Amino acid sequence: MKNLTSDNYPAFSTRSGFSLLGSAFANPILGLASWKNSELHTVSNGNWHRFVSGSWGAALKTGLSTAAEWSFTNFKGNLTEINLIGSNGIDAVQRYNGTTVQTLTGAPSSANYITTYSNRLFAAVGNTVHASELNVPTNWTTTIGSDADPFQIIVSSTDGETINALRPGIGHLTIFKPNSMYELFGEDISNVRIEPIDLEVGAINNKCVVTLNGIVFMIHRTGIYRYGGGTRPSRDFSQPVQAYIDQMNTAARSKCCIGTDGEKVYCSIPVTSSTAPDTVLVYDPKYDMWTVWEDFSALHMAQSSFNAYMGFNDGRVVQLGGTTDNGTPISFERVSKPFGSASLNKLIRWFKLWIMCDVPSGSTLNIYLSPSATGDSDWTLVGYIDPATNYQSKRIILTPTQIANSNYVRIKFSGSGPVTVYELDRDQREFPLI
Repeated sequence: MKNLTSDNYPAFSTRSGFSLLGSAFANPILGLASWKNSELHTVSNGNWHRFVSGSWGAALKTGLSTAAEWSFTNFKGNLTEINLIGSNGIDAVQRYNGTTVQTLTGAPSSANYITTYSNRLFAAVGNTVHASELNVPTNWTTTIGSDADPFQIIVSSTDGETINALRPGIGHLTIFKPNSMYELFGEDISNVRIEPIDLEVGAINNKCVVTLNGIVFMIHRTGIYRYGGGTRPSRDFSQPVQAYIDQMNTAARSKCCIGTDGEKVYCSIPVTSSTAPDTVLVYDPKYDMWTVWEDFSALHMAQSSFNAYMGFNDGRVVQLGGTTDNGTPISFERVSKPFGSASLNKLIRWFKLWIMCDVPSGSTLNIYLSPSATGDSDWTLVGYIDPATNYQSKRIILTPTQIANSNYVRIKFSGSGPVTVYELDRDQREFPLI
């Protein structure tokens, strides 16, 4: 399938679109985050911008790395205001206080994957997890023998990999490497400990981990995994889209990212020879169902209030929602499994199709049949659904010349615009064995 959604399950319908926020930047998006769940921020070409009054304002900070990707978290502690704090492992850690972006004094050099857990800031440098003083984001080194002191803890592994992601949870901080996972328990240096979760599965990068409804989802080089605690991460739920992971361009997998809108999980990956993500695999936990979106090149994702955003490789930042891709109709496609008869040796013929659907004005829906179990070379157009102002049941008469006697029949729906197909029925005849 292509560009369909589970929103109207068991019907299938065209996915939602997106709208462009302000003007596109000239370079890829390197970071995307929300300050206080209300104000969107991004970094592109080494410049930090915020979105206000319908446009991207002048850069709040310039001269940052033009290649390093950013991690963000909100934190207050003893600061006068909740700050949006960002790190990229190259530049000094930065903080936005509602007005300006400035260096967070005291943060470790090369700190990355900044996050908030147990009223402290946490970051990683190599194999070491650094924690700030309790409620003091500017003190990462000075100790006075108190449980509130900052601390460091080394996370070693036999493969020598370094930490590449941190995610806070309830009662623990999850630590990722490319091929392993750990949990940090405790809040102070007197009771902190690290327990391994899995020594074979990790995350591709910090952008490839997201939490939805208490479940951690991550993209690993071997698949999409979820972890709910207590057992090893599992990828059983993602088997329907494993073929896409198997076709992922390994040279560009560092560009992968994952995000959520609070209801679904979005996994953005580069397929085959693509040098940037070009496919979004969408998981709907409500129905335990996957759909596939194309025409997306998301490098970063963020959530703010009830809105979800994506930062693209071409410099666009978009907000999900609407019926078009910023004014462009959305093309969709769904190809069925091969339908056969009781015996694979029998020939079948379809005489009529009945389709219950909603095709509003401006949308198109075409129906094709193929006598082959696979391939795309022999599709025959058998019907077209005219747009209407209400739901319609359409009957399509098939002639013998449209689809010859065959062992299989497949059906393909394709078109553009907001279309919903509720039901397909058919009149089928099976021929005797010869």
